[in-house]
Amino acid sequence: MTATDTATAAKRLEWQLAEVRDIRSETYRVKSLLLELAQPLGHRAGQHVDIRLTADDGYQAQRSYSISSAPEDELLSLTVERVIDGEVSPYLVDELRVGDKLQLRGPIGSHFVWTSEASDPLSLIAGGAGVTPLMAMLRHRDRAPRRLPALLLYSVRRLEDAIFRDELEAMARRDTGLNVIYALTRGQPEGWQGRRGRIDKTLLAATHFPPSRRPTVYVCGPSGFVESISGSLIELGFDAGLIKTERFGPSG
Repeated sequence: MTATDTATAAKRLEWQLAEVRDIRSETYRVKSLLLELAQPLGHRAGQHVDIRLTADDGYQAQRSYSISSAPEDELLSLTVERVIDGEVSPYLVDELRVGDKLQLRGPIGSHFVWTSEASDPLSLIAGGAGVTPLMAMLRHRDRAPRRLPALLLYSVRRLEDAIFRDELEAMARRDTGLNVIYALTRGQPEGWQGRRGRIDKTLLAATHFPPSRRPTVYVCGPSGFVESISGSLIELGFDAGLIKTERFGPSG
């Protein structure tokens, strides 16, 4: 590692203040926080940041949140799902207001990243809030002069739980190279003609780019979801080296 690399890595571990410029409701329990930073992160699509809250008595709580904005965007967007009995997410979703400031550091992570300079098809598979870093990739792709073929398989309980639903559907309408497929596991609206149940090997085989096209696959969601999808992809003949995973669990 060069001296420049060392200095850059150290800079990412420094805390800085970010001001909340806007708050957008995504679902009944998910909001996106649009933040203005004094020092831009220069992040890559798929990375995350650490958020630190400090109480009046000095107690601190820290959590990691994926970045949902594209690297090209002026404001940094973090999309947060309220976690029952969580220490940080209820404050971010329910109490934070425009003009408030947060402490954050990053960007963090180098494995689960994607750039529009890639040459292979892009496959994104999300479970619930796992769509957040994948949305950064889709937004990055949407702003690129050359759009690679892309697929998003998105598993949610019900359609109203789908984060970024309006934006995803608008992307798909104007871009024939993007295919967005929902799999609804708990309930479907009247007249629903889409996929029912969990994403399984049958659905992957029916909708996915074939292994011969060597798509880069990004899988994000709860641990069990990620393990199941990754195993099914390998059984279908996909290159394990091209399957990138990120998983999350309850706050601890």
